Amino acid sequence: MSYNVTVVFGAEREYEFSLHESEVAAVTKDQARGWLAKEFEALECTPSNPMGKVLVLDMILNVAKYGGESRFEQGAEWAKKFAVVVAAALDRPAVRVDVVSFVVG
Repeated sequence: MSYNVTVVFGAEREYEFSLHESEVAAVTKDQARGWLAKEFEALECTPSNPMGKVLVLDMILNVAKYGGESRFEQGAEWAKKFAVVVAAALDRPAVRVDVVSFVVG
């Protein structure tokens, strides 16, 4: 199975990552969540939930937002790692991270 992660920052500003099953299988859900949590803190993201509980979808959206479009535009290692951990965390063949609408679909 292949995985496809798309990160959207607006019209005509979509960054697509096609991943092989072996890339995603190399990362456990716990490792993926750990990477997202580390980046969430490093990027000084603001939790969406006022109660302080941070859900994995919140981490994904905020890490993409605070990480910034330029990281995805460059297609560097960080952006690829983001795509891999998102695919591993959600275990879905296709994921669309819409930063503008703040929705993961």
